[in-house]
Amino acid sequence: MSTQPRPTKTITRRALLIALTVVAILLATALAGGEAYARHTVSQCISTQFEKEMGSKIDVGFGAKPMLITWIDGKVPTVKVDSDDTKFGPAVGMVVHAEFHGVEVTDNGRGGGVIGSSSADVTWHNDGIRQTLGGLVSGVRSSAASDMLTLDVLGGLAQLQVKPVIKGGVIEVETMSAQLLGMGLPTDLVQGIVEVFTKSLQSYPYNMAPTEVKVTDDGIAVKLAGGRAELPAAENANATCA
Repeated sequence: MSTQPRPTKTITRRALLIALTVVAILLATALAGGEAYARHTVSQCISTQFEKEMGSKIDVGFGAKPMLITWIDGKVPTVKVDSDDTKFGPAVGMVVHAEFHGVEVTDNGRGGGVIGSSSADVTWHNDGIRQTLGGLVSGVRSSAASDMLTLDVLGGLAQLQVKPVIKGGVIEVETMSAQLLGMGLPTDLVQGIVEVFTKSLQSYPYNMAPTEVKVTDDGIAVKLAGGRAELPAAENANATCA
């Protein structure tokens, strides 16, 4: 006697499989949509805060952790920030690659937060230095071999040689020589240029401080490191974090 299959049982299993597949698709779609919304909202808030401190538009990366989880726990393991035109103090044209670790945000970034630690590589090219120092300086040349920069002053009639060094946890710009047709440059002129130069290398956000400074053939390279720091709340949070 042959045994016939039971159509009802087969149909029930197939219907259950289809139902589970539909549920999985809907759940995946909901999660993807939620992640997209969370990533947009949280990243926009945090980006706005970092842009304010760095004085320019930036590219921000947040690593692999889903932003939906950050939406819940407020923790961002790593924030990577890149900028090709950062303005620290009076400085123009600094290129910055920075990482911020252990970031905890309040209200998805609207209420600011805390940075656990940070590090950055800053490159300041000679043309950016020239623009920063203004009309009195018409040209800037740097030499890794001598570890000094030469500034053309007063249309190239005078040369001012300077050297950046770390002293007491900050960068100081030391005057190595100042010559105008074989004679010394006026003290006030030299001091004004050096002060702007120095301030540009001392104005870093989030309690970051220099650990290394060196002169390259293209300008100046600085390494920064920082510990715990406050991340201020975004201004006009409803507009920037919606």
